[in-house]
Amino acid sequence: MEISEDIRGTALVLSLTGRLDSNTASDLEHVLPARVEGQAATVVDLSQVSYVSSAGLRVLLKGAKTARASGHRLALSGLAPSVREVFDISGFSTIFTIEPDVEAAIAAIA
Repeated sequence: MEISEDIRGTALVLSLTGRLDSNTASDLEHVLPARVEGQAATVVDLSQVSYVSSAGLRVLLKGAKTARASGHRLALSGLAPSVREVFDISGFSTIFTIEPDVEAAIAAIA
């Protein structure tokens, strides 16, 4: 999995590419908590992610908890239908702000 970072306006956008699973979740775990703690608004763009496992969900949840504890906002964008299904079945759709694209996610948490 690849992780790229970009500042758009007042938000940090973390764009992920590949699979977010037990083999790659640690890569995101090293980046996400520190970024959401240091940035008032963060968007995780999942538009190029084809699969999210329970390990990936755990890392995203940890990021959400860190953001809340810091008084910051975290949103997800661009979930493919198969990825969205994982979020819906696990109940994670109710935990996160999920928008169709990065621009909508930024607007939702700005």
